Amino acid sequence: MAEHFDWCHTIDRLRIATRLNDQRPAELPPLNVLIQINISDENSKSGIQLAELDELAAAVAELPRLRLRGLMAIPAPESEYVRQFEVARQMAVAFAGLKTRYPHIDTLSLGMSDDMEAAIAAGSTMVRIGTAIFGARDYSKK
Repeated sequence: MAEHFDWCHTIDRLRIATRLNDQRPAELPPLNVLIQINISDENSKSGIQLAELDELAAAVAELPRLRLRGLMAIPAPESEYVRQFEVARQMAVAFAGLKTRYPHIDTLSLGMSDDMEAAIAAGSTMVRIGTAIFGARDYSKK
């Protein structure tokens, strides 16, 4: 399966990373991966806690068919910019710390249509802004 894509943004367990590593064909470049952080500690979202980051990053960095590129998070919805920025700043600090140990790290995937300004101000290098471009999803259509 790991030959069909170039990036995985949702690594939150060593078991998943190991499986992707084992399935990545040797003739392809390493699979780019981001470690997913559950920055708002939401039960409905996947991801690790920041306290678990160093251990998982060290293990992923040792897998030869994966290339650790950075972090990804989807914070809980917040309407106030100040709170959006506070949460984004936590991720930026974690990203900077990771970058000191792994200088090739270059991706902080953080921010969506409703919080992209705060995420960019905090240092996000990748935002997901589908709603801002295409409009809200219509879940009533089947």
